Amino acid sequence: MSDIDLRIELRQTPAGIVGYEPLPEHRIKLHVGAPVAGACQFHRFLYTRGDLDIVPAGVSDVWHEEAASTSLMLRVSTALLRRTADEMGLPAECATLAQRHQFRDAHIEHIAWALDAERRAGFPNGTLYADSLGTALAVHLLSGQRRPEPVPARGLTRPQLRRVTEHIEAHLDGDLSLSSLADVAGLSASHLKTLFKRSTGLPVHEYVVHRRVDRARGLLLRSDLPASQVALESGFSHQSHMARCMRRVLGVTPGEVRRAG
Repeated sequence: MSDIDLRIELRQTPAGIVGYEPLPEHRIKLHVGAPVAGACQFHRFLYTRGDLDIVPAGVSDVWHEEAASTSLMLRVSTALLRRTADEMGLPAECATLAQRHQFRDAHIEHIAWALDAERRAGFPNGTLYADSLGTALAVHLLSGQRRPEPVPARGLTRPQLRRVTEHIEAHLDGDLSLSSLADVAGLSASHLKTLFKRSTGLPVHEYVVHRRVDRARGLLLRSDLPASQVALESGFSHQSHMARCMRRVLGVTPGEVRRAG
């Protein structure tokens, strides 16, 4: 998955006409501000926190709002939907979205807030985390098209698991991506997510976090590298990111690990 397959931005619009020009990507708008009344050519409405709209690629839209409005805008590439549809065994014509207004979907909302938290933190978890969110969103958006092809109940084969984990270890200090790991396993990204968790008990991204924490712990115990350098050598974006992950996984801070050594 490329870094432009799924993007998020905070959108603030003043009272008045709200217009969306046709774009080559799908847009999903999550209303996150105070309630806002408005009207379109068909009816009046009241946006409240959690309301969603979908503006498909190539489609324009316009309405009027009586007050300033705040929303999160997910931008989903058509390539992501096409690729995910293919991985799900869906025909190409199913890789589309219908225009929708003022609906609720807890799964989409959860993904939007997770990606926004990542954006506000400066994307410390790298490409792999955004890839995972993008794949989860695409699978969810397409899940109503048709029942996906069944995924075998087993996990990864031993050779597949070995190749993937060895690749993770060799590139732990880099920006791993779900697509690169899927290529190593010889699977689609969506199938890798499912089978990897069955094999290890952890989602791919969480497994990588655990391995990075373990590497950081070893470096803190066995070297005199400053904590900032340990963070980079272990694949964390910065020292505070390492500290947050270490506290979550091990229940201790980097300083406590070093003093214990």
